[in-house]
Amino acid sequence: MGDTPDDLRVPPAATRDLAPAAEVSAVRFVVVGIGADGWEGLTRAAQNELAGATTILGSPRQLAMLDGHVSATIVPWRSPMNEHLDELAPRSSGEEGSSEVRALRSPGEEVTGSPSAEASVRVRDLRTPSAEASSRVPDLRSPSAEASVRVRALRSPSAEASLRASVYRGAGDPTHPTHILASGDPMFHGVGASIIARVGADAVRVIPAVSSASLAAARLGWDLARTQVVSLVTASPSTILAHASGGTRLLVLSRDARTPSNIAELLCDNHFGASSMTVLEQLGGPAERIRSDRADVWKAPDVDPLNIVALQLRGPKRIATPGLDDTAYDHDGQLTKRVVRALTVSALAPSDGQLLWDVGAGSGSVGIEWLRVERSSRAIAFETVTTRAGRITGNAARHGVADRLTIVGAAPAAFSKAPDPDTVFVGGGLDRTLFDAAWARLRPGGRLVVNAVTVENQTLLATLFAEFGGTMTRLGIEQAGPLGTMTTWRPLLPIVQWVVEKGSGE
Repeated sequence: MGDTPDDLRVPPAATRDLAPAAEVSAVRFVVVGIGADGWEGLTRAAQNELAGATTILGSPRQLAMLDGHVSATIVPWRSPMNEHLDELAPRSSGEEGSSEVRALRSPGEEVTGSPSAEASVRVRDLRTPSAEASSRVPDLRSPSAEASVRVRALRSPSAEASLRASVYRGAGDPTHPTHILASGDPMFHGVGASIIARVGADAVRVIPAVSSASLAAARLGWDLARTQVVSLVTASPSTILAHASGGTRLLVLSRDARTPSNIAELLCDNHFGASSMTVLEQLGGPAERIRSDRADVWKAPDVDPLNIVALQLRGPKRIATPGLDDTAYDHDGQLTKRVVRALTVSALAPSDGQLLWDVGAGSGSVGIEWLRVERSSRAIAFETVTTRAGRITGNAARHGVADRLTIVGAAPAAFSKAPDPDTVFVGGGLDRTLFDAAWARLRPGGRLVVNAVTVENQTLLATLFAEFGGTMTRLGIEQAGPLGTMTTWRPLLPIVQWVVEKGSGE
């Protein structure tokens, strides 16, 4: 930021001299972080880099901060930004295949091959809620600066086509790399990570600024290492409920000016109305403003779109481990009971970034608790009954995982709509046809878990166990219940659980 001594700043030439010539020549994109303090807040290295650029892309607000300091051709991001980025840095075929998993965002959304970079590019650094939101933020330097940028950006259709062709040619020309502005730290919920995912780290050089998470922690005196950061830029406000527990501190990246009010309403509806909210606007810039109040009395109609919300949660303690009480779910009786659910999620072994197929999802409880355990994972629920699908949607929102769970139709017919899973759970509707279809789609090294209640399905599991191996366990659980004026043990239905992993050659 602007308070870094000049003698500690590294000029760009010195930085480049530290790398082998071959590595420097491969750079196609230079991503520069910029804060609300604009040009003056950039390091000398970042200023020199932008001053020597030939083409710079960014949001209108960001580009306005450069007016009078650069001679490059400036190009505002078009909306939707991910499509503009596709033209600038096309995805590799390998990325398209692997990213289908992470493209699932909300219940009922079509499951098609939308790459992870799409989600990543729309998740901006905590300074800037999104490229779309940024375009609505008025420039704080001067009206003339913003007007100047707009005038320079407006061109005739033919000129625009010529410029676009020039920019895209430059993106593949290491001698004239394309420069891209990002908010704060480009590698923290920023476009830098998106571009690297597309073209590789060797083709991108990143010059970061301070993220707004760091600025917010500094203003509040919070230990950032002990504070959870949640992005609502592309996610629904209910996402914070996955992190909500009394005593927890959260920093929440806002989508726009309405986000603080949405958060306050959500907290009040879920027994967290006594929580403290602090809204930090335009952090690091001349219009910085910080306001605090309780969620149940929050009223601030004039919030700047460029804001981050700090929450000190006061309300019920919520466990993060599997095994939520059965009353935490809306259901019609089709619910994996608490103890069995905890054992099942454990058997599924959630891991970073994996995709779960929840077949015969019922109330969605197993898939939801899988998502609560591993917050980078995603799940697809296969459910035939429409009313149950609606319950799954509500349950997922209640537990803050709706943006990572997608509901499709009946299995196995709907398998064709979904990318290959890393893990499969079958809780209902098992037969040999369904198993064969799921097994064929399961990725090598993946895990399949089946819970069987009926004798017929348990017999099928014994056959599959003999054929494929794995482990088979019979779960017998009893719970204490009243018997007249006394207490006795009442058994739940016994369940046979089969766990098997798919070998690389299968």
